[in-house]
Amino acid sequence: MTKDKKLKNLKEETSEFGKLLNKEKGLLNFPKVGDIIKGNVISASKSAVHLDIEGIGTGVIRGHELYLESLDYDDLKPGDDVEATVVELENENGEIELSFRSAGQLKVWGILNDLRTDGKIIDADILDANRGGLMIKVNRILGFLPVSQLSPEHYPRIPGGDKTKILERLKSYVGQKFPVKVITAEPAEEKLIVSEKAAWEEQQHGVISKYKEGDLVEGKITAVTDFGAFVEFGENLEGLIHISELAWQRIDDPKDFVKVGQKIKAKIIKVEGSKIFLSMKALVADPWTNVGDKYQVGQLVKGTVLKANPFGLFVELDPDIHGLAHISELADKPVEDVSQIANAGDIVEFKIISIEPKDHRLGLSLKGVKKGAKVVEAKAEVEAKAEAKAEIKTEEKETKKAIKQENKKTKKPVLSGVERQESK
Repeated sequence: MTKDKKLKNLKEETSEFGKLLNKEKGLLNFPKVGDIIKGNVISASKSAVHLDIEGIGTGVIRGHELYLESLDYDDLKPGDDVEATVVELENENGEIELSFRSAGQLKVWGILNDLRTDGKIIDADILDANRGGLMIKVNRILGFLPVSQLSPEHYPRIPGGDKTKILERLKSYVGQKFPVKVITAEPAEEKLIVSEKAAWEEQQHGVISKYKEGDLVEGKITAVTDFGAFVEFGENLEGLIHISELAWQRIDDPKDFVKVGQKIKAKIIKVEGSKIFLSMKALVADPWTNVGDKYQVGQLVKGTVLKANPFGLFVELDPDIHGLAHISELADKPVEDVSQIANAGDIVEFKIISIEPKDHRLGLSLKGVKKGAKVVEAKAEVEAKAEAKAEIKTEEKETKKAIKQENKKTKKPVLSGVERQESK
């Protein structure tokens, strides 16, 4: 056999071996149920899509497995390359049973996870609402937008926290689109959570950066809660005035101090991310600075009881200065019910027992008033007796003077009533 013939035979053998090897390799790589494989669209209709799985055979997607989860599977036509998940290795027609739904879901979850990592803002469709938040859909995946993650504009601040009214407010958003950020994407648990507040914070970052601590702002009260008031100002910004920053005096209910719609001026005292904290009292001089000019320890003062608590009485001495009469200072004996001593609206006299300007505290006592009253009463009694003695002495002097003047006129001794009685 010639050298050229041997070389030709070797090439043919090698080629046949290569084909066999490739065939065996294909068998070794034959897909399993759950695998995602690529295919080329042969035909596509509303009832079924057929794919050519190169080197393996034909695949079909039909029934509920056609319900697509990714927009990439819309409007398929012959020649398109797609991915599908293996559901069954062989159906009644000898085809590989595939699913767009599963593959589409995996792909979309991957996209959602990328959105979470990148922090990109996307739109979420509001489908429904419950008391905890809003049901949403993003890229055909159902998710949840908690109430706590709503922007200030959509957060349901309902006076009194009426749950029915809160739900009504949330349901009013159904059918709208909210810009959101993905904060949780867990495909294994099918858990998708988004945040409108995070998107709002990013959008407002440039606006918020224009403000700093110490700036004065003018705005309108948008909501009043048990812990303070929310103020809208500037370019759709919102700040919080905590109850302790409304005024220098004690405030039990912010609703007694400010109203929704009221226009106010405030000072920015803190900027923390997207949160802006304001103060109204910062624009007013601290009345406690000169409290010593009005009140001193030991002084007896009259005050109006604002509130009776189990631990004592809160008392208004004037519009700016309030004090506390602790339960231990209400009587010499233990007090079981503070309301038996005084109630809101009562005007009572107290004794000042302590003043702490830095802490804005002023201590009052009723026990001190009772002890003081005894001293005052005793002193008044002594002064009254002294005055009575002085009056008697004055009367005696005037009487003697009158008798002497009368004797001089008549040149006869004028006897007093006592002397005339003795002469008889």
